[in-house]
Amino acid sequence: MTRRGWFFFVVVGILWGLPYLLIKVSVRELSPALIVLIRTGGASVVVVPLAAARGALRPVLRRWRPLLAYTAAEIAVPWGLITNAERRLPSSLTGLLIGAVPLVAALLAWATGTDRVDLRRVSGLLVGLGGVGLLVGLSVTGTQLISVASIGIVVVGYALGPWVVSRHLSDVPPIGLLACSVAGTAVVYAPIAVFSQPTRPLSPSVIESVAALTVVCTITAFLCFFALIREVGAMRATLVTYVNPAVAVVLGVAVLGEPFGPATAAGFLLVLTGCLLATRPISPRLRAGRDVLSTASTSAPTPTGTSSPTTHPISTLPPTA
Repeated sequence: MTRRGWFFFVVVGILWGLPYLLIKVSVRELSPALIVLIRTGGASVVVVPLAAARGALRPVLRRWRPLLAYTAAEIAVPWGLITNAERRLPSSLTGLLIGAVPLVAALLAWATGTDRVDLRRVSGLLVGLGGVGLLVGLSVTGTQLISVASIGIVVVGYALGPWVVSRHLSDVPPIGLLACSVAGTAVVYAPIAVFSQPTRPLSPSVIESVAALTVVCTITAFLCFFALIREVGAMRATLVTYVNPAVAVVLGVAVLGEPFGPATAAGFLLVLTGCLLATRPISPRLRAGRDVLSTASTSAPTPTGTSSPTTHPISTLPPTA
């Protein structure tokens, strides 16, 4: 990874570990729908005029189908579910569960043929799922299971979002994509949020939290995330979720006094280990050896004296960035 890639990796990791704390504070006095509306509506006021001035809206709107898919998978559905879930779940546990995103990203890569399945990666998937089970089994009560299930939907969405960008929106202006996504989400949530206005003045901590969610964790973080995808690729971009849970846990424990015991630590380590095993690229030496074998097998004469047209799957894989 380049220095530029590492820079965006660290910045996004920190900025996307922060929202769990800010949401936990905001949801004390605001409804989930209103929080999402303020966050996306405030971002729209800033980024939509900038994107329009740069002519960045039209190229995105021309691809309205992948735009809708990305908006639903990365913003509209996850933000509403996370905000609602944090009414019952600790912010640190929410961040830890989101750490399973690379596992789903690995499954998506295998299903679409952009990566290869082997014993190590299957083992990583099983280890990671075991870690998620440990987190849920020892840290969640019966009344919180619905919230945990909603976080599972978020995990799937967060894995799909970068994939959609990489496959269908990689060449559109990032600021145009962000502007259309947050504006579309704001339009969806506005009719819902209008019925959940606060009945008393907001505390300074809630106002500051919502403002930070909008400026820092939405506008700044997403622009950095798009730059990260372009620098290192969609698959590695999702690995930023290794950093997010650690930031969420530190902030949740230090600021909110949330519990973090040995069982939670063990569950997180299993998830982290599973993600590393499931997403770690094949070593260049092993890949080169397999490519040689593949070339030899495809160029070897068949019993009829002709060359086999079959190509080994590994030779068609794109390089890992």
